[in-house]
Amino acid sequence: MATEIRVPTLGESVSEATIGTWFKKVGDTITADEPLVELETDKVTVEVPAPASGTLTEILAQTGDTVEVNALLGQIGAGSGAAAQPAKTEEPKAEAPKAEAPKAAEAKPAAQPAAKSGDMPPAPSAAKMMAEKNVSADQVSGSGKRGQVLKGDVIDAINKGSSAAPAAEAPKAPRPASSEADEAREERVKMTRLRQTIAKRLKDAQNTAAMLTTYNEVDMTAVMDLRKKYKDLFEKKHGVKLGFMGFFTKAVTHALKEIPSVNAEIDGNDIVFKNFCHIGVAVGTDKGLVVPVVRDADQMSIAEIEQEIGRLGVAARDGKLGMADMQGGTFTISNGGVYGSLMSSPILNAPQSGILGMHKIQERPVAIGGQVVIRPMMYLALSYDHRIVDGKEAVTFLVRVKESLEDPERLVLDL
Repeated sequence: MATEIRVPTLGESVSEATIGTWFKKVGDTITADEPLVELETDKVTVEVPAPASGTLTEILAQTGDTVEVNALLGQIGAGSGAAAQPAKTEEPKAEAPKAEAPKAAEAKPAAQPAAKSGDMPPAPSAAKMMAEKNVSADQVSGSGKRGQVLKGDVIDAINKGSSAAPAAEAPKAPRPASSEADEAREERVKMTRLRQTIAKRLKDAQNTAAMLTTYNEVDMTAVMDLRKKYKDLFEKKHGVKLGFMGFFTKAVTHALKEIPSVNAEIDGNDIVFKNFCHIGVAVGTDKGLVVPVVRDADQMSIAEIEQEIGRLGVAARDGKLGMADMQGGTFTISNGGVYGSLMSSPILNAPQSGILGMHKIQERPVAIGGQVVIRPMMYLALSYDHRIVDGKEAVTFLVRVKESLEDPERLVLDL
């Protein structure tokens, strides 16, 4: 009896996902709870585990397909892969031409490379060129990830004389030679659902909020000295390294208590003030920017904040963040300094009204007490929604963060 593989519940307000990567192919032996396929939602990537052991007998949703919750993805049959493999290995090669038989004149080769690689369909630009140049699947070797055929592979096949038809058609191409050459070096890749969501949210924030940025700089000497003095003892006691994010997060929560409008959001004609501090920490991953949330950071110690940020950072990089880890943030911190950024203006994480941008620590000459000295300085940038945060409040908020970092005892004494 076959066991169905279906899209699991994806979290609050998430009703659909995009098929990312299948880790198994038809005929493979499956173990219960083994990851089968990766789903990309608006916020996180989810791995679907095998509901039972057996053999993967059918894949019904392919990479790039959009599926809804509870949609059927495939089926698992009883037995081992050795018995099922011979019958299924012919499936991609036999069914793809069968499906295209009524349209033989159109000669859609897009399905044929998938039969060859067994893992990935050709890139859209490659499939288009194969159809235009009448290049068959067995004439092209894929050089992309998991054997995917890229546009360059099709060009190589044409240049090597694999197909006489494309060579004859080349002079008829209406595009200039320079454009044709440039096109051969391009690769068109569909945006992931996560990247589409990032793009939409950032643009919506710019279109909706009256966004403004104010800047300041902070002398990091005191924090760096404190960190250097206690980092070994801190790591030994708490099991996590003492970084800068703990200090910045704590400094932000102190400033938010004093300037509550920066910790608020607009809902229609109302302003909703958050009497708690859920701090989003922007993390860059291979698949895009995600913002996991440190909940109730104002009630945590610096050690607890560092532990939670460490947990969320690992989960983000491994693609293991849950929906609960991503929701409910009231303010965001973005650290472009880890990539070497000296100055930037961060974009709001809607519907939040404030985001703090951290930057690279750089030694610079500064005037202190009438003398020029060299200090490790960092530029800070606060982008805020001017609809509910006045300039005076924004500047005061940033000054409070600066004061806490230049005199970190304030954070311990809650001053």
